[in-house]
Amino acid sequence: MSFLRGRPLIVGLLLFVLAVVVAVAAPRLAAGPVRIVIDATPIASFDNRDASKVRFGNLEFRGGLVLESRHPAFGGISGLHMEPGGDRFIAVTDKGSWLRGGIIYRDGRPAGIADAEMAPILGQDGRPLAARGWYDTESLAERDGILYVGIERVEQIVRFDYRRDGLLARGQPVSVPPDFKTLTYNKSLECVAAPQQGPLAGELIAVSEHSLDAAGNLRSFVLGTNHVTRFSVKRTDEFDVSDCTILPPDDLLLLERRFSFVRGIAIRIRRVPLSSLMEGAVVDGRTVIEADLAFEIDNMEGISIHRTTGGETIITIVSDDNFSVLQRNLLLQFAIVGR
Repeated sequence: MSFLRGRPLIVGLLLFVLAVVVAVAAPRLAAGPVRIVIDATPIASFDNRDASKVRFGNLEFRGGLVLESRHPAFGGISGLHMEPGGDRFIAVTDKGSWLRGGIIYRDGRPAGIADAEMAPILGQDGRPLAARGWYDTESLAERDGILYVGIERVEQIVRFDYRRDGLLARGQPVSVPPDFKTLTYNKSLECVAAPQQGPLAGELIAVSEHSLDAAGNLRSFVLGTNHVTRFSVKRTDEFDVSDCTILPPDDLLLLERRFSFVRGIAIRIRRVPLSSLMEGAVVDGRTVIEADLAFEIDNMEGISIHRTTGGETIITIVSDDNFSVLQRNLLLQFAIVGR
């Protein structure tokens, strides 16, 4: 990718073509569960212009990995959940597979991936979700051992008892409001979050990627047991949402990306108070970090939070390579060093 970093127009055009190709390609589905080997190359610095720089606002770069595997189903990482302590993770690919494994650390920096496995995401009938066309699995949230997966194109959220059944868990569709069907095709459920505490505990938050309201903001929802709260996230500077997670105790972190033929590729993380998610509200939040191709980024699509055994809060973000040799699967970690 280094030869592309100075050519944002070319990058944008290539990614546009790739997105079209991937959208019509047959799913690359894992047969499994099956063990796979992931080769991980450490990323020493985040800023390509200054390798010594580690502080970016309230974040401190702790390292990253470029992930590669010969397994045909590997790639397209679109949603991520880091388990407590940060030693293990589970992710979804946008072609309907689970990916899980352990992260090896050296001196607090990610150095490798161990015990990696892949498996098809199963529906309630035990068949792969992809077999019924539900393969555009883009978002992942966890609460009390239950995983929630958001699926674009069919506008569904599916619940899995991962604590009980692991990779063999069967999905049960969650009740969603009828207006989910009015979300923009292939621009919807990139963000699902599951608060564990506070007034939204037990509910689900869904923010669309690029389904706009009349004012041009991102249509969003809080799904309660007996009610739905509809709000909007203010869209700024051409960024769209690619994932989200809860930053305890009371914030929503939005991972955003921008693809522009003129401006190239950029990512941003915004921090939105959960207390602002009210009926009819247009919510905004302060920027935690913003980066373009001068930094080690790619098509960043997954974000998760964990606390280390030493009490640090770590943000992990991953990228979706669209199963293309022109893009990379990245895993990047940052410690929050200020609020």
